[in-house]
Amino acid sequence: MPLKYIAATLVALIAFAGNSVLCRLALGNGNIDATSFTIVRLVSGGLVLYLIVIGMSFFSPKHQIARQSANTKTASRSMLNLSRKRILSAVMLFVYAAGFSYAYIELDTGVGALVLFGCVQLTMISRSIYNKQHLLWQQWLGLFLAFSGLVYLIHSQQSLGDANVSLLGFILMIVAGMAWAMYTVLGQGSAYPILDTKTNFLISIPFCLLLVPIYLMLPFSISSEGLLLAVLSGAATSAIGYAIWYYALEGLNSVSAGVVQLLVPVIAAIGGAIWAAEAMTTPLILSQLVILGGIALVMFTRQKT
Repeated sequence: MPLKYIAATLVALIAFAGNSVLCRLALGNGNIDATSFTIVRLVSGGLVLYLIVIGMSFFSPKHQIARQSANTKTASRSMLNLSRKRILSAVMLFVYAAGFSYAYIELDTGVGALVLFGCVQLTMISRSIYNKQHLLWQQWLGLFLAFSGLVYLIHSQQSLGDANVSLLGFILMIVAGMAWAMYTVLGQGSAYPILDTKTNFLISIPFCLLLVPIYLMLPFSISSEGLLLAVLSGAATSAIGYAIWYYALEGLNSVSAGVVQLLVPVIAAIGGAIWAAEAMTTPLILSQLVILGGIALVMFTRQKT
């Protein structure tokens, strides 16, 4: 694989992990409430992606400019006649972003990332089973190990504090992971992934109105530090991170792209330990090994078949 794709992949994975670190720093320290964080993240991400699309028309090769410009015009006109798939994609993006934010009020960085990406992969595997794609016994073993690791992680974390609150955080992150998996499925086969992602971000913004009742029930707080962290999460680690990831995918096959994402929880846990002073506990390390190993077993076995 060319070095440029290896470098782009590493930067994208660090950006994904950075989302978890930034969100935990913002919410765990009470710098901003989860509702405001979600709204600022989606708005700033949509704005930056819009600017990236404009920039692509200036810096892309000539044979791509015409296609991208035409697609931009088509995307603008389609805002008046949105397809069901486009709306569903935006809803999944919104559900992911909201669940992600509220879950990180309770969960540590590494734990949250592990549950999120574990559920993403498990949802994708479950979809394959639903579509009647037969699994080998090694794949069933990997699926069992991954679920066992999640159960062990949830049980170990509940024993460290308030079980009810911890369980709510896990449930919200599981929902976020399932939503992100569905968002990924809906985006497969996209001819213009960055343009589509930009549109999805912009369409997801109105759904933030659904969070208004939460403003009335939960404390509202926004500090300058919290606002900065939310903007960085949306504009840098989300928007730019996604753009770099799409570039990296040119040098990765589908199996490799799935496997390398399993490094994100590990990177996030290290980031949480450095920036948020979170402990790398034995249950977290063991669950990482079991969950990531189980999912990798499923994916590598599929590669052989």
